[in-house]
Amino acid sequence: MIPIARPIVDDEEIEAVARVLRSGILAHGPEVEAFEREFAEYIGVDYAVAVSSGTAALDLILKAYRIRHGDEVITTPFTFIATANAILYQGARPVFADIDPETYNLDPDKVLELITPRTRAIIAVHLYGHPADMKPLREIAEDHNLILIEDAAQAHGAEYMGKKVGSLGDVAAFSFYPTKNMTTGEGGMVTTSDKKIAERIRLLRNHGQAEKYLHTELGYNLRMTSIAAAIGRVQLRKLEWMNQRRRENAETMTKILQAVKGIEPPVEKPWVRHVYHQYVIRVTDSFPLTRDQLAEKLRGHGIATAVHYPRAIPDQPLYKSLGIDCPQGCPEARRAARQVLSLPVHPAVTIEQAKTIAETVKQIVEG
Repeated sequence: MIPIARPIVDDEEIEAVARVLRSGILAHGPEVEAFEREFAEYIGVDYAVAVSSGTAALDLILKAYRIRHGDEVITTPFTFIATANAILYQGARPVFADIDPETYNLDPDKVLELITPRTRAIIAVHLYGHPADMKPLREIAEDHNLILIEDAAQAHGAEYMGKKVGSLGDVAAFSFYPTKNMTTGEGGMVTTSDKKIAERIRLLRNHGQAEKYLHTELGYNLRMTSIAAAIGRVQLRKLEWMNQRRRENAETMTKILQAVKGIEPPVEKPWVRHVYHQYVIRVTDSFPLTRDQLAEKLRGHGIATAVHYPRAIPDQPLYKSLGIDCPQGCPEARRAARQVLSLPVHPAVTIEQAKTIAETVKQIVEG
């Protein structure tokens, strides 16, 4: 079976973990600080703050900007639920704008329609590794005095107009979950060039502790461990190579799949560098099988697939119970949820396997 995801971890990561274990400094320490410096330099920002998860990164960002009850934050209805949940954690209200049907990212025109006097921020997700269209979103944020937050959990190393994601908004959140383009086992990072926000997130992640046993406000234990940071430092050195492998696999599959009727391969806009956290095809109504039937056929041929994501966030039971729907109806997000299918693209997939995956889809159509 070709798996849908597989982290690339070898002796270098194992030795890095062993080095930390031998040092005896297992919690936050020099290893974490080194990882923060290296990640900030890679992204092209002044500050990076390591935390325990991508969700923690989003939560702390909103807390740092004092988003609270009564505030509204505009975001996408088509992503992993953590993005919207982080807004709920503050007592604020997520407002869902529909997506661009090609990139699956926020449609800036739809965002503009939803701004009210209660709007405080926009969270743009770089879904599947394709950057959101940040220039018009930046202009909207500036015109309306809004905070522009990047959810870059799926886009390590992706670029927009020559700049890396994580440096395009006021602040950004990354995840290092095992299936991401790089991993620390579990962990997250906040990137920003705003010194005050970086300092506040450092305070909040560590019990609100300004100095040892001096707690100036309510904080949390959301630190990254030295073990996770050691893995992350090795993974960061490998990231460009791993992303290139993803891009090569994606190119191989797209060349074959673009000729298959009823299948729409992923798009890469000319102003971005896509890093293919997921290789997501759209199984349209003109395809002879449903999305789920195609997935079952591929499984029978030893190819794992996944659906990212089978429901728009407003269609999740939690959001239905809260009465939070999409003001615009979000037809594109809901259509995507019915049609998208992720195929294996990770660096452990060989070029020959990538060809096999795409050719198998083609053969299923041709019978």
